[in-house]
Amino acid sequence: MMSSVKQNQQQSSFHTLFSLRGSLLTLAILTLLSFTYLSLKYSTPSSQGPESVNVKVVDAGKNEEEDDGGDEFGDVYHSPRVFKLNFAEMEKKFKVYIYPDGDSKTFYQTPRKLTGKYASEGYFFQNIRESRFRTLDPDEAHLFFIPISCHKMRGKGTSYENMTIIVQNYVESLISKYPYWNRTLGADHFFVTCHDVGVRATEGLPLLVKNSIRAVCSPSYDVGFIPHKDVALPQVLQPFALPAGGNDVENRTSLGFWAGHRNSKIRVILARVWENDTELDISNNRISRATGHLVYQKRFYSTKFCICPGGSQVNSARIADSIHYGCIPVILSNYYDLPFNDILDWRKFAVVLKESDVYQLKQILKNKSQDEFVALHNNLVKIQKHFQWNSPPVRYDAFHMVMYDLWLRHHTIQY
Repeated sequence: MMSSVKQNQQQSSFHTLFSLRGSLLTLAILTLLSFTYLSLKYSTPSSQGPESVNVKVVDAGKNEEEDDGGDEFGDVYHSPRVFKLNFAEMEKKFKVYIYPDGDSKTFYQTPRKLTGKYASEGYFFQNIRESRFRTLDPDEAHLFFIPISCHKMRGKGTSYENMTIIVQNYVESLISKYPYWNRTLGADHFFVTCHDVGVRATEGLPLLVKNSIRAVCSPSYDVGFIPHKDVALPQVLQPFALPAGGNDVENRTSLGFWAGHRNSKIRVILARVWENDTELDISNNRISRATGHLVYQKRFYSTKFCICPGGSQVNSARIADSIHYGCIPVILSNYYDLPFNDILDWRKFAVVLKESDVYQLKQILKNKSQDEFVALHNNLVKIQKHFQWNSPPVRYDAFHMVMYDLWLRHHTIQY
């Protein structure tokens, strides 16, 4: 009888084990079937019709970013695909609120003018109101524009001391009247100034300089400009006197050109070292109008490389002139955070040098092969649109590039 009980227990244990193994096997089979179904569901194109099937064939030796970018977004951009996608997102979502305060007949709301070497400031003031980016609802704004024009103060002969007081009083009135500054301590606020007086006038208000985004034409990062926070505004002399150059390499027979005032150390050295050279066309002063109509501008058309040394500030309107006329800009400035530097690869369409390279300037330029020059020139033509202001603004022009730079910096923490 005992043996019968043991035998029944063994059979029961055997059936239990068999049942357990069977259950595990069944579970494993069901899991496998589930994964197979999900895999097929999410990896196989729909068979509803040819429009629902999107097959992309990529050359194994071709960079995916190049494939997505096409000719319009070539290697002049650090990341063509990222730029293309982020730009499209910016166009759909980006909103800016303009503070309505301030008398537009004095220093607020309206630009001083849209011409001259500080036209970039004026164009931005006008473009932001013409664009899709403006919102009248501050609650949907990503950034807040402080519309104070130090350029207008300059035009009215305001002293630097009074400029600082005007800026301080205006900003402090916005902080006390509205809740938006205190939510981020000003990190989602920005102001625009192209003239160097604007930089000096705002430096008297440390919380504005340190916290908000500065869009300036003199972005020297050795004296307070913060590249990851601030924006380098291109200094563009508009309207241009002559049409854009480009696709004309056969006409460019002169090696290098510069003419201008000796208002900086690097310009003094440039003129002293190279003004008597037979291959570099270096003038110790601006070309007199008495020599002929638009002689200075026409030199850009016949030159391969246009020298762009910094003046009283690191920037120069000559850079945008060179780009417009199809002449490769040669940057001779230390600590210059070039406009759109986080978007464009300047070394693909310009020659970027340290100021100490001025002594080897001619040899550096002569070492560029014809193929290298043609490649730089062709890339230069591609980015000309980024250094042109328009009213109303046009896609990918200077205004949209500045807005894109602001869009990249709009992510802030609200308190």
